[in-house]
Amino acid sequence: MADELKTEEEQLEDLKKWWQENQFPIIAGVVIVVGGLFGWNSYQGSKFESQVAASALYETLVEHVADGRLEEAQAVSSQIAADYANTAYVGQSKLAMARLYMDRNRDEDAATALRELLALDGFDEMKLIANLRLSKILLYQGKADEALAAVQDPQGQAFAARFAEARGDALLALERFTEAREAYSDAIGQANADQTLNVGLVRLKIFDLPPEVTEPDADAVMDGSEADAAETEAEAEADIEDSESTDATSDATSDATAESEDPAQ
Repeated sequence: MADELKTEEEQLEDLKKWWQENQFPIIAGVVIVVGGLFGWNSYQGSKFESQVAASALYETLVEHVADGRLEEAQAVSSQIAADYANTAYVGQSKLAMARLYMDRNRDEDAATALRELLALDGFDEMKLIANLRLSKILLYQGKADEALAAVQDPQGQAFAARFAEARGDALLALERFTEAREAYSDAIGQANADQTLNVGLVRLKIFDLPPEVTEPDADAVMDGSEADAAETEAEAEADIEDSESTDATSDATSDATAESEDPAQ
């Protein structure tokens, strides 16, 4: 009620007094908010400019890779890694360089580029691609065990089929044919989740595998061996009996012949 009974002049005086007491905190708060907004917008603008510059460099890199210009591509890739390490183009540049190195038959350099990508933080999906390509390079180098290790964990369904196919290739190189067949079959089973899998090619790989050989059961082998031994023993005993019978017949015949020829009779 007291505030309502104040005159307009008294209310104006109260407002002036309040402003004099609080003007500096209010101004400071406004400055902080405005400064924060300006700083955020500046950061966003700088980030956008960085992305644009990195994108332009990556396009240049792709052109060099397509034309096979190795030295120029190496220079641009190094610049991306140095100046735009926080952008996705770092990982993409590693994949591009690995491809160029393989085109130049420099498989070890290609493997190094892929391992550099795998050592980076983040880039989870690119790392799956890197592992698939690294596995192929390792197979090319005759390192089937390492190739198999590179494709053990697809981390979800998106690359599960291609990882299974790569495992089959490594197992085939290791002459673990039964496991290779299982891996290829698994790849076909996962094909719905990975449309990039060439199902027809995987079926051909299964068709080219050596025929499955069913390993005999150990107990059956034992029983069979015992049966064979018993049969052999029975045959031996029968041979002995036949021999004894033959000998007895021969002796009887000889005695009869001797008696008939005996001059004393």
